[in-house]
Amino acid sequence: MVTTASPHDVTLTITRHFTAPVEKVFKAWTDPKALKKWFAPSDQHSTPLAEVGLRIGGRYRIQIQAPDGTVSTVGGVYKEIRPLKRLVFTWAWEAGSGCGATVVTAHETLVTVQFIDRDHVTDVIVTHEHFPTPEDRHAHHEGWTGCLDRFSQALSHH
Repeated sequence: MVTTASPHDVTLTITRHFTAPVEKVFKAWTDPKALKKWFAPSDQHSTPLAEVGLRIGGRYRIQIQAPDGTVSTVGGVYKEIRPLKRLVFTWAWEAGSGCGATVVTAHETLVTVQFIDRDHVTDVIVTHEHFPTPEDRHAHHEGWTGCLDRFSQALSHH
């Protein structure tokens, strides 16, 4: 795992390698049933809702439920979709959400997910940018790390 984040940088980049064909990895990012299996920061969290309008300008919405029952909702719009290559979408927590963080305003950030096919191994590079503060970036680093750990587990169980 390679993580890039300096204290003054408000962009987060995480690279992971998955032993799975790119078709399976891409589908797990774009299929609502698949997202519900892995898109949460820990095994103590669940994903009761995943809606995906996979088209340019289409919206997605994902709810993450914490162990205490608190539900945080993130959503956004797909800006770029290159099947098996790249997804670009906006990211904003709905008012009051933020997966453990209190969000006063819904600050919109941008996520780019690149899929690199290496013959049954797929590299996934998640770049999340435009955080308002380093603290927001750090909180999302923890969230993405947990999600990608669970993603790896979900892929190996299929």
